[in-house]
Amino acid sequence: MRELVDTDAAEIAAEFVRQRIHAGSPAMGMVMTLVIVVDEDGAHDAMAAAQRASHEHPARVLGVILGSARGAAQVNAQVGVGAGWTGETALIRLSGPVVQHPESVVLPLLLPDSPVAVWWPSDHPPDPAEDPLGRLGQRRITDAAYVSRGKTKAIFSQCAAYAPGNTDLAWTRLTPWRALLAAALDQHPAKVTGAAVTAQRISPSAELLSAWLSDRLKVTVDRRTSRGPGITEVVLETAEGPISIARGDGKLATFSSPGQPDRPVALKRRDLPDLLAEELRRLDEDDVYARTAKKLVALHDKDERARTRRQKARS
Repeated sequence: MRELVDTDAAEIAAEFVRQRIHAGSPAMGMVMTLVIVVDEDGAHDAMAAAQRASHEHPARVLGVILGSARGAAQVNAQVGVGAGWTGETALIRLSGPVVQHPESVVLPLLLPDSPVAVWWPSDHPPDPAEDPLGRLGQRRITDAAYVSRGKTKAIFSQCAAYAPGNTDLAWTRLTPWRALLAAALDQHPAKVTGAAVTAQRISPSAELLSAWLSDRLKVTVDRRTSRGPGITEVVLETAEGPISIARGDGKLATFSSPGQPDRPVALKRRDLPDLLAEELRRLDEDDVYARTAKKLVALHDKDERARTRRQKARS
């Protein structure tokens, strides 16, 4: 990695070219640009996750750290090629007035004629599609589970601000759960009359799973609380008896269904690079997530209205 101090986008781009030539790989075969908007404390872990994900998706990875907007404008960068990356990487630190316009530095560094994904590993803007960097991406990835404040409302806010191309890793974490539940209903095609999702108190994934089940099955879903980790049980009520998937340790689940012996099912909680790699496989709109986000907002608004009515009745 080469350190560039008080630099600009043109010098960063030139350094990419110099390092590619020095490595003897002028083309690199990169398929996309991944922009990571992260703070200083989270930069190392986010870049490490992107490095692992880049083994499946060779990319130009641009980490952007937005510092203080005070003082003179300054752009510092660490630029590298290879060293465990399948493409190019730059960790760019912005300070001064340029913090208000980070797209002026990032836009010239995007690979031409290739998709752009923007990822906020922790805190994200209220409306990613209208954020200066978010507007550069065809895909905008947030993670409501790792915001530093407002954890209880983060996923509802993101769903309310949904725009085509938005997604959240809380939804990505549900892929194995949704696959197992779909397979269970294929094996037992009885009508579902009710459902329950049990998870730790603050779990964006549990809220999304409840909304998905409610939307797909047209039933009321009871949201229950456990000590976790994450989602610990899903129960689907049918006339033949309950279908359940229970996972108490975050690794191995027990699948129970009417008339069948219980059986173990691998259901390990996946790590961040796997989640990111999954999202980067799909850069078009996720129609199922769009419907689920809309349903979650509707359910949340209904609950808020009911809560307001109860408070008025008590006063």
